[in-house]
Amino acid sequence: MLPFAFILLGYIFGSIPFGLVLTQAAGLGDIRTIGSGSIGATNVLRTGNKKLAAATVFLDGAKGAVAVMLAHGALLGPAGHEAGLWAALGAVLGHMFPIWLKFKGGKGVATAFGVLIAVAWPVALLAAVVWLATAAIFRISSLAALVTCVAAPILAFWLTDLPVVYLSLTIAVLVCARHHANIGRLLAGTEPRIGRGGTKKA
Repeated sequence: MLPFAFILLGYIFGSIPFGLVLTQAAGLGDIRTIGSGSIGATNVLRTGNKKLAAATVFLDGAKGAVAVMLAHGALLGPAGHEAGLWAALGAVLGHMFPIWLKFKGGKGVATAFGVLIAVAWPVALLAAVVWLATAAIFRISSLAALVTCVAAPILAFWLTDLPVVYLSLTIAVLVCARHHANIGRLLAGTEPRIGRGGTKKA
């Protein structure tokens, strides 16, 4: 029952839809009706409010990190590490499939980064470098996310233990699956670049 309990803990934190809450509080309406329809920071940026987008990135990452740290602190030694991994998975699932929004959430990139910071910060740091480099070269947020998710399990294999590799690989599969529409647009050459894409309805 312990894995389920810590997955549930992570899920509860991960399912907090900060992008939706912040945009509605700012009077910008329902973020799900513009752009990609996602509740994540990239779609928040399509409102034109960079500060809200930055806040969404921070909070979506923080909720994952907090869930992992709480789970890790609940148990001692290796058991605490394992509990943190289960909570990390739960947080990403909660962000992607929040029960409060009929299981239609975000794509999990910021939350995945947050859990990696708490689980294995060297992996998260290098993953951030990969994201920034890819985004700077190609100016496409989804491509940067996909490249980073593929790189994360490889970095984890070099830098940490197998459980973190398995977690990174599982998260990579989930994130890639949530980006299926983006992958189609990338192959078609129609994926919007960072700073563009407009606010038309999803």
